[in-house]
Amino acid sequence: MKKGITLGLIGLFLLTNCKDNKQVDESAFATQEERSDFVSKIDPLVQEYIDLGIFSGVVLIADHGNAIFHKAYGLADRESGKPNELGTLFDIGSMNKTFTQVVVKQLAEEGKLKLSDRLMDHVPGFEDPRVKEVTIEHLLEHRAGFGDYHGPDYFDLPLEDRTLNAIVERAKSYELLFAPGESDAYSNLGYVILGKVIEVVSGKSYFDNVRERIVEKLGLQNTYLKNFTGLEERIAKGYYFTPLGVLEENIPIQDSPNPDGGFISTTEDVRTFYHSYYYDTTLLSAATKADDPQFQFIREMPAGAAASAAGGFEGFNSVLLQVIDMDLSIIVFANMDEPVAERVGLDILSLYRGKDIQKPMLPAIQNVRIHFEEKGTEYIRQHFDSLTVNFHPTDPRDLILNNLGYAYLYGAEDPESAIKLFKLNTELFPEVANCWDSYGEALRVKGLRKEAIAAYEKALQIRPDLQSAREALLELNKSTP
Repeated sequence: MKKGITLGLIGLFLLTNCKDNKQVDESAFATQEERSDFVSKIDPLVQEYIDLGIFSGVVLIADHGNAIFHKAYGLADRESGKPNELGTLFDIGSMNKTFTQVVVKQLAEEGKLKLSDRLMDHVPGFEDPRVKEVTIEHLLEHRAGFGDYHGPDYFDLPLEDRTLNAIVERAKSYELLFAPGESDAYSNLGYVILGKVIEVVSGKSYFDNVRERIVEKLGLQNTYLKNFTGLEERIAKGYYFTPLGVLEENIPIQDSPNPDGGFISTTEDVRTFYHSYYYDTTLLSAATKADDPQFQFIREMPAGAAASAAGGFEGFNSVLLQVIDMDLSIIVFANMDEPVAERVGLDILSLYRGKDIQKPMLPAIQNVRIHFEEKGTEYIRQHFDSLTVNFHPTDPRDLILNNLGYAYLYGAEDPESAIKLFKLNTELFPEVANCWDSYGEALRVKGLRKEAIAAYEKALQIRPDLQSAREALLELNKSTP
């Protein structure tokens, strides 16, 4: 599943603990010694993640656009033993969304659309009547009300049903999560729809727009948008640990590239793209940047603060952290599961700021699983916060025990362990309906009908519209005690 963090969504985290530095012409460091000391600490830091078995990839640090550290780690293909190299191609995930933003704003500069335009003026046919209030700006800012499109059966669809147009056509029957502008929710679907808007107003494919307006304009020699034929030997394979701790390759669940994610690139090309995005007018004019809320936010950031872009899904994770006033770029690509690239990147940023760094930890779900098997449920209850530090910052934390519980329930066929974990989840997150729904499911598999009914009823008290709980409860009530 494509997901990730686009610019500013981890900004609040990055705005804290800023380094108190004066602007130094042409360098992010006061002295050569300071820079050398910083660079000398990067490799040992990365090695700690490698020793845990959770990182392989490429790290690039640039000072005013010039690389001061660039190193590849680990394997691009574990079966063949092929190592990652500086020119290895990685899936950049939701970094695509910044490319999509740029094209939309370029079209606005050209007068081909306005950010205040209604979506339905360009792409009609949506059934939810609230969609008529959705604007292009709502889509850019994740405030339109669209959610995700990666449903349970999405990856079973043939590739032709996972293209931009096919996704948009299915989306026309979806209901919005909320009225446009009244809330916000990270939306992959919203950016696919923006890709369709780009095609309609430009008369060209989304991919041709990105190629002509960004890739060719910036001379990105190692950024590929759609056709990856012939590149197989250069592309890193992604690896991720299942909840039960089995390392798997992600080829079966890789998706087609779309406006929300899926381009492949190198750390150097991504550095070139974002450096231009932040510091010059090749992609967006000075006038556009002056009026754009995102760039206004960037201009108001305190000294030493970092803007960010990231992306990831099972087996890949990418992050760029840009210390705007000092022009320091930190880029980490990983062909392992998120949030490892983000953690490595944030640790390097802490190094630059002279801050203490926490010892790297296993991903939250692995950490919980190991301690659950060794020390039991009560230990997890008492140490849940410390065990789950290494978790994606925008994901709800009830997912940790929920995903692990399902792994035991169906993967390991161990309903007893699943019941323990789901029950603990209801105690840690008692107001989350899905925790009770999952608990009810495990009780039902175990044959504990009365207890399952009580769990489903609790889920429906919290969320009366939770269809899975409603259907399960109806079936249980029809069955013979």
